[in-house]
Amino acid sequence: MTAGSKQWDVLAVMGVADQRLRQALEDYARAHLEHEGTAREFLTLLDEGGIDPFTRERLQGHFTGSAWLVSADGQRALLTHHRKLQRWLQLGGHADGDHDLAAVALREAEEESGLSGLSLVSSAIFDLDRHWIPERKEVPGHWHYDVRYVVVAGDNEQFVVSEESLELAWRPVAEIACDQDESMRRMASRWLRRPMGSAGTV
Repeated sequence: MTAGSKQWDVLAVMGVADQRLRQALEDYARAHLEHEGTAREFLTLLDEGGIDPFTRERLQGHFTGSAWLVSADGQRALLTHHRKLQRWLQLGGHADGDHDLAAVALREAEEESGLSGLSLVSSAIFDLDRHWIPERKEVPGHWHYDVRYVVVAGDNEQFVVSEESLELAWRPVAEIACDQDESMRRMASRWLRRPMGSAGTV
């Protein structure tokens, strides 16, 4: 296989992933009309030319992938006390060029929790959040376009705290629904309202 054909294969895979993300964003916009404007902002970023929006090199803003990581019974969620942001948040991180954000979310959940047996419930988007990341050292302030997916833990709940976190904790979802952070409240409330038997339920 030539170098040119290898590059074509990579571009083809990226194109398929982008089409899937576009469809997932449009599905999300239809399912959550109150969040349609946010979904349109994500679609605009996806369709922009220039620097790959799945890389950190796009300094104005880029895609990230996160996991709403719930226990096997669906009653608790694993949160990180983020070392850099000094806040309790869901697990997640940069795509670093990977256009499959569901895979990014699962990978970040595994790396940041140390848990084995995690599973991605669905490729459907659970939540979207566009938030500002303050300037830090040589990295200027920028936007994160965070795409979130439901990930479910197996029987093993013994996490390992990574260098990304000050600590981790399993918290009742009902408690998170009263959190001070609007984004965390939204995810917890959406989870509690989920229709049983649909995609993304436990």
